[in-house]
Amino acid sequence: MKKIEAIIKPFKLDEVKEALHEVGITGITVLEAKGFGRQKGHTELYRGAEYVVDFLPKVKVEVIVPDAILQSALEAISRAARTGRIGDGKIFVTPVEQAIRIRTGEQGNDAI
Repeated sequence: MKKIEAIIKPFKLDEVKEALHEVGITGITVLEAKGFGRQKGHTELYRGAEYVVDFLPKVKVEVIVPDAILQSALEAISRAARTGRIGDGKIFVTPVEQAIRIRTGEQGNDAI
């Protein structure tokens, strides 16, 4: 099993959710996040004063997948989240040693 963490632009969340559903992923976790990468934020003007917006709004999508569908899930996220502009985000993949469904006690792939 693998854990996929994708940091994406907030307006791409629905497209990513649909793309994951199409490859057979039924459950995801979504967190609101703020951050920056190479874009390093930007400056804005408010009531005549210029200020720096360091942290831009992002969404973090987390999903646990069996190894068998990892590649199709990664491709689905990449395709759905891409705008072609700076700040599209990143995807991280880490191994998951164990998963347990609390309600039933199922373990491993059965729990996801």
